Amino acid sequence: MADNNSEDYDRRQAVRIMGRNLFYFEPVSQDKFSMILQDFEAGIPPYNQEGLADIQMFIGAQSALARIKERDSDLADFLAHLDTKVNLLLKKTTASKTIFDKLTLHDLNLSGRGLSFIAERQVAADDILEFHIALLPSYIYVYCFGKVVFCNPLPPNAGEIFYKVGAEFVLIMEDDQEKLIQHNFKQQSLALRNRRLKS
Repeated sequence: MADNNSEDYDRRQAVRIMGRNLFYFEPVSQDKFSMILQDFEAGIPPYNQEGLADIQMFIGAQSALARIKERDSDLADFLAHLDTKVNLLLKKTTASKTIFDKLTLHDLNLSGRGLSFIAERQVAADDILEFHIALLPSYIYVYCFGKVVFCNPLPPNAGEIFYKVGAEFVLIMEDDQEKLIQHNFKQQSLALRNRRLKS
């Protein structure tokens, strides 16, 4: 019985979906990662890192707006405009860039075990990367860490070289892993439904 549960869990984790999401990554030193890992093992979640409050607040607001829009689109539009105004005012009063400002739309190949993406810069195998992912359209925020499994150069495009990077998660909250899995199943069923409608 336990083996069946384990197989189901492995299968759920392995479901991969390609989609556009807000994304930002940066390499993390081994010392910083060791400290975060030590805190995590002592019960302190990685979300307590400095600079994450702004992004959690913004993504939380976007997530709430997405849910309100399902019930009342006029109210959601009004609140979205207010949110935009508040964010513009905040940007004028704070000179430094937040993590949210660094998030850009990326094609991500996501599973519960890891992800792959196209990067403008090369990273080394076994490097630890810090990931900020906002799953669209629900604006669910996931903050986690992965180890680079491969970084392969792609054929030059207009003289520019990009890299296909694959990483496996080495530190991710169980709740966040479940959010990724649920997102993938939702996107998969949406794709199947759209395919059926087109045929």
